[in-house]
Amino acid sequence: MNKRSGKRFNFALFYQRFGVVTLLVILFIVAALLSPNFINPRNLTNVLRQIVIITTIACGACFVMITAQINFAYDGLIAFLGCMSVLFMVKTDNVVIAVVGGLALGAAMGLIYGACVTVLKVPGFIVGLALDSIVSGAIVIISGGVQIKGAGEAFEVLGKGYIGPVPINVIIMFAVIIICHVILTKSTFGRKVFAVGGNRQAAIASGIDADSVIRRAYIIDGLTVATAAILFMSRLGVGQPTAGEGYAFDGITGAVIGGCSIYGGKGSVVGCLVGAAIVGILDNLLSLMNVSSYWQDVFSGAVVLVAVLVDMLTKDAATRAVKNMMADKKAA
Repeated sequence: MNKRSGKRFNFALFYQRFGVVTLLVILFIVAALLSPNFINPRNLTNVLRQIVIITTIACGACFVMITAQINFAYDGLIAFLGCMSVLFMVKTDNVVIAVVGGLALGAAMGLIYGACVTVLKVPGFIVGLALDSIVSGAIVIISGGVQIKGAGEAFEVLGKGYIGPVPINVIIMFAVIIICHVILTKSTFGRKVFAVGGNRQAAIASGIDADSVIRRAYIIDGLTVATAAILFMSRLGVGQPTAGEGYAFDGITGAVIGGCSIYGGKGSVVGCLVGAAIVGILDNLLSLMNVSSYWQDVFSGAVVLVAVLVDMLTKDAATRAVKNMMADKKAA
């Protein structure tokens, strides 16, 4: 009896382990059936390039969400950090300074965000709304509300160039994924991130400085959004002060669909890649089918709502299933 119950299929456990990947495979097959142009190599390459920004943002969002925090300022930060990198490039004609300067600003924005949350005790979503407004206004003032031109080929190659058949921005995306995955799964800091998000009071009781962990998570988040901003502006070829709208939604959506719990304590960088791929494929399919942009927004919102509901429903069910399996093993 116990053996049979141990082998019984449990949807919650299956979804927790393989659900997102299964959803990606199903969506890919459906997209190929609905639109023959979807599996065109040129279109698939385009989809891959489109998810670069979403995935890179989601990697940083993963750290923040695991600690049970959130960042709502991605839209404004994409415009601000990207334009500032272009401005550094125009002023210095040095791509290294442009990239390092953009990354440094991103880390600074992450530190400010984290300090507001942990030191000033301002709720994360309030900080995000305020910071998004501040940086959006600031970059319009700095740029005069016009495009920043003259970045040059050395900067544009980051977003438009290729190494053999592989786009450079895709290579950078996978580098970000690998680095974040290693930090999150192989380092002491990564274990602290999960501990703080899983049970903050228990983490503090065990000697972990929870506020410091959250601040560092926001700094990593700032670095990844800066990377995304640089790649985005380098692909545009100009600094566009009004660009970046919608990336907060897409980045957080990719992270949530990929398995990052809005309640903290759970998430995966690899899952963020899968989640971003689902968002990218869905957007691409709707565009190929000439679906109105308004309906695309409806579908995107529905996907987020379903992902959150599934997370809520499967989280407790999976926990109960694991406890039952352990009880069955002890009884056996």
